[in-house]
Amino acid sequence: MADKYRQQMLKHSDAIKKTDNELSKSERTRGEILAAAARLFRHEGYYATTMRDIAQESGIEAGSIYYHFGSKDQILSEVLDIGVRALHGKVSEIIQSAKGESKGFRETFAQLIETHLTYLLTTSDYTSANIRNYPMLTDEARAPHRDLRASYARIWSEFLEGAKEANLLRKDISVSTIRQFVLSAMNWTVEWYDVERYPVQLLAGRMSNLILDGMCSHYNADTGGQKMSSDIAFRAPEIKGKAAKTRADILLAAARMLRDNGYKATTLRQIAEEADMKAGSVYYHFESKEAIVDEVLNAGLSDLLYGVSAAVDQFDAPYDHHARIATAIWTHMHFLFQASEFTSANIRSYGMLPNQFREKHGKIRHEYGKLWDSILRDAQNDDAIRSDIKIVPLRQVMLGALNWTVEWFDPNRAGAEGNLSLPEFSEMLIKLLLEGICDRENATGTKQDELH
Repeated sequence: MADKYRQQMLKHSDAIKKTDNELSKSERTRGEILAAAARLFRHEGYYATTMRDIAQESGIEAGSIYYHFGSKDQILSEVLDIGVRALHGKVSEIIQSAKGESKGFRETFAQLIETHLTYLLTTSDYTSANIRNYPMLTDEARAPHRDLRASYARIWSEFLEGAKEANLLRKDISVSTIRQFVLSAMNWTVEWYDVERYPVQLLAGRMSNLILDGMCSHYNADTGGQKMSSDIAFRAPEIKGKAAKTRADILLAAARMLRDNGYKATTLRQIAEEADMKAGSVYYHFESKEAIVDEVLNAGLSDLLYGVSAAVDQFDAPYDHHARIATAIWTHMHFLFQASEFTSANIRSYGMLPNQFREKHGKIRHEYGKLWDSILRDAQNDDAIRSDIKIVPLRQVMLGALNWTVEWFDPNRAGAEGNLSLPEFSEMLIKLLLEGICDRENATGTKQDELH
């Protein structure tokens, strides 16, 4: 399987090395169509992009696109393939080169982080389009790309497995969980990182250090005072009357549609069908799709802000900082997967929302960020987390690692084939964020040199 992908990537690499003069007019047009589609899929989403949109973006007549591609699905398939294949090749090359040059684990890890982020944020619309659209595709659309994505995951797993065998990674968490945690932290950056303000290299360095060593200033974080949902009184909305119940059903249906399909691909008809009512009846309760989406987004953020605020308010000063941070992380995950479908809808759809929604709900997102900044800064001031970490990037990377889990973790599969329950999974994330992925407790002697 590995030889197959190496051969395919060499073939793809040779193709893209052709100069414009060597390419035929048809090949150039085809490439322009794919590049235009990748940009649109990245920023607008696959479901919201039409063949007419792609033709217009690539500067050709709408009908002409069918000389090169039979359907939008065919274009999507090629965009997805290019997005992973180029990254796959570069990461493989780095790992092979590191073996030959006897580079240390930390140096190679940092290089891999920077490479993944560079492709995702600056180098490739194809990679960003893949990361942002793949989770919302049907099983049929995903199927042709599973092997290549699995191969990319294996590269990371083998690299991390080697580090674990050398006693450089913690032993209490599986390599597969560590790998998914690392990729999650990186992939969510497409939703928040501003490459115009800060270079990717700066982000990569900070992220690498945080993932390796965690935020905790000591070898082990003491979270014994952590509070669970049974300790925290979350508010439940009170619904009275038939009209209020119907309204609530519409909002819940819209949340599910937004979560699964994104904003532009969600229609009033779909929302009505999900709510088991006629499309026209929706207008008795909401004047437009925008009004529904507005309430869903606001509810998702309000629930999350209220929940985490209530959770950390259970602690009195002087704070048990590790337990307080752990409680906030646990509560964030609780709302993301269990307590509020509005929260998961907000998190999954946010990246492709029109600007007016982002701006309108920016204030409450900012409030949530400030809440976390306060929690983390209190801990840093009392030497509970490392003094060399910048609070805002720490919060962004941490929440990114948590938020991206909605794309791959399924709490409904707990117990099947060793899958974790939500509480168990949340506890692992808490350990990784506080303590890092490295075997810090045994970092003495020569191993200390390798770690630092």
